[in-house]
Amino acid sequence: MPSDLPTRDSALALVHEFTASDSLRKHMLAVEASMRAYAEKFGADPERWGLTGLVHDFDYERFPNAAHSPTAEHPAEGVRILRSKGYPEDILEAILGHATYSGVARETPMAKTLFAVDELTGLVTATALVRPSRSVHEVEASSVRKKMKDKAFARGVSREDVIAGANELGVDLDEHITFVIGAMQRSAGALGLAGTAAG
Repeated sequence: MPSDLPTRDSALALVHEFTASDSLRKHMLAVEASMRAYAEKFGADPERWGLTGLVHDFDYERFPNAAHSPTAEHPAEGVRILRSKGYPEDILEAILGHATYSGVARETPMAKTLFAVDELTGLVTATALVRPSRSVHEVEASSVRKKMKDKAFARGVSREDVIAGANELGVDLDEHITFVIGAMQRSAGALGLAGTAAG
């Protein structure tokens, strides 16, 4: 039933309209890539899952929600905008669910996957960017695990969410990290993580 979905182009235009930060745009692309890969693995619709990942943080820059309000700012405000644009309810529910403070339960595989890959993509990106090559192709699960233990590294990434996300998804953490790295490697160019020496 992909006919009820907005196009990826329109979703990307929305991301660019609301988000000036290049790193936040790339984060959404990384989550999109991971969502598409998991959809393929689970036999779900990659377009639907990819779209969910692509727009999940589009409102974050404008409505940052430092107070963690469940009903105002991110992601509630973004969901109101997406609903007005005809986004399906299962996508909206997954987006609300990726914020633990929203009070919306993650009940679908899509919602659980969004939560599981969201923070992890940030950790993988940060791990790639500290390598001399700045390439995601040189990142392995073991190096991400090591960086997870370093509290000063990528301080904004919630380790608890990464671990809880893998648990909710019912996947081994190392396998989950390896899978997300693989998904991001396939989109390395778009994510700016192909490395300084393109190889």
